[in-house]
Amino acid sequence: MLPTLDGANVEIREEVGAGNFFLFGLTAEEVVNLKAKGYNPRETCDSNAELREAIDQIRSGFFSKGDKELFLPLVDSLISRDEYLLFADYPSYLECQERVGRAYLDQKNWTKMSILNAARMGKFSSDRSIREYAAKIWKARPIGADAHRTGG
Repeated sequence: MLPTLDGANVEIREEVGAGNFFLFGLTAEEVVNLKAKGYNPRETCDSNAELREAIDQIRSGFFSKGDKELFLPLVDSLISRDEYLLFADYPSYLECQERVGRAYLDQKNWTKMSILNAARMGKFSSDRSIREYAAKIWKARPIGADAHRTGG
């Protein structure tokens, strides 16, 4: 997984440590600044030959057995709006993918990172999440397992 630093990824990075986490993408401040300057996804795409080629291949039907219409709404959305700044994050994504590839070559460290990531994921179990949502969001209290038998 190559995450951007949003949502649960912030917490995951805190748990596993920045050195065991591959991060890409703009920071929140960079997003605000880019949007304030007037982000233009078409210009961003056109200025990156590799990205432009990928979008042209999608548009051409290369990935849809020649069907040029299948992904047209996706391409149009990215070129005209790109609400999630995918084009802006593209160079950072490629650089991060390179870091992952280099890290993987060091199998001893890769194994250590993998074990640490797995070991530190306990906080993100569905049990904890549901319990936390129930208490903080839904204001629900747990009841005993045999409460249905006693009516309470």
